[in-house]
This record gives sequence, C-alpha cells and structure tokens, in this order.
Amino acid sequence: MRLKVREFRIRTGPHAYRIVQPWQPLRHTTVNDPVGQHWGYLLGDHEGLNALAALFSFAAFSRHTIVHVPLRHSIPRTFFTVDPVDLVLAHRSPGLRPSAWPGLRGRLRDGTPLTVRTNEQRTAAHAADWERERERRHERAVEWLHPAVHAGTLFLHGGRDVFSAASVAFSLAAGFGPLEKRARKGHDALIASLTPYLAPSRAGHRTELDIGFQARPPLHRFRPPGRPASRRPRTAASA
Repeated sequence: MRLKVREFRIRTGPHAYRIVQPWQPLRHTTVNDPVGQHWGYLLGDHEGLNALAALFSFAAFSRHTIVHVPLRHSIPRTFFTVDPVDLVLAHRSPGLRPSAWPGLRGRLRDGTPLTVRTNEQRTAAHAADWERERERRHERAVEWLHPAVHAGTLFLHGGRDVFSAASVAFSLAAGFGPLEKRARKGHDALIASLTPYLAPSRAGHRTELDIGFQARPPLHRFRPPGRPASRRPRTAASA
C-alpha cells in the first residue's frame, strides 16, 4: 500500500528525531484517553481505519521513526463525553519521552511530502509470529504495546511484531466494519480491540482499548468496500 505522509527532521541538543504524519488528517477518526478513563474507544470510518492499518505497519518496520497521528481536532462523535487525544507510535530506539513531546509537537510546522510503501504480506507474517510467540510463552515475556498518556497524546511504544499484529487488527476492522448491521444504520459498531496487544500490569490487568467503525456521513453516499458503484441510467439526451 502506498501512503503519503509529511516528514519532519527535528534536532534538540544531541537528539535528532524523524517524525511522520499522515498527509491528510483523519477527520472522522477519534480516540479517547484509555489510561485515565480506564477504557478507550478508537472509532473511525473506512478510510481512517485503513490509514491506521498502514501507519501501524509503517511504524513496525521503521524503528527510528516516530509516527504522529493528529486526532485531537477530528470531528467529534456525539456520544464522546471526553476530549479526544492524538496518537503516537514509536519504538524504544528513538528515546522519546512523553514529557519531551510537547516541545517537539510545537515544532511540527513545515513538513516535507513523502510517499512510503507498506508490505501487507510481510506485516501479516510478523503478526502471525507474534501470535505464535504469545501462545508458546503463555503471554510471559512477550513483546507488548506499552500505553502512556501525556499532553493530550496517547503514546504506544512497541516493536516490529506487535505493531504488525495491531496493523492486522485495524485491517480487519476496516474490512468487516461496513458489513455490520449497526453501521448500515449510521451507528458505531464494535469490531476489534487493541486490548490483547497492550502490556498487562503486575496484577494481570490491561488497559482496554477497543476499535469501532462508523460510516462517514452522509450515509446515502456510503458504499461498502468491494461493492461496485451504482450507475445512473442514461437519459435520452445522453443516448
């Protein structure tokens, strides 16, 4: 999949960061703070969930890059009672501390356009590796996504295989979401979850973060992926 992004190169003292954002904002995708609220809900339309699948895949194989997905100013959902937060995906290698993020975010002004490619087969293979490793180790010493929230941003720190597994979850949500009956009526539909990929606490509890689908209004223009567009009948003047 080809993905158009903005690339930023920022240096602060001895540290240099490469940060990318999606070129087009995901206006119909939101996520709330799953740590402070004890339950998170990431809700998006088909384009938003598809883009997140690609961004998680890109993050999986770009260990020295920080992926920033601005979501705080997305179109709010009527049932959201809390403010949405941004999303940041990063490996441990860039050395990004959440406390340092506001200073970096304030310098994201003029990005360079860049087109990157993601490999869905490679992503699926590493996602399968993560699932097998989790079963083999019975969830002990497995690579997890570690969530943290600071300055209106949800940080997910992880590695190649767990980012790949999360990417597959978003692909499934984007593909199956439009088939749900609730979605056809304009409601949100719970499709998948990132909870199984989040690091458990010492007590064995996990932060909950579910993935939902909701078609972008107006609904009469919504066409589920894979369904051919209907054609208007030819008029006498055009015959």
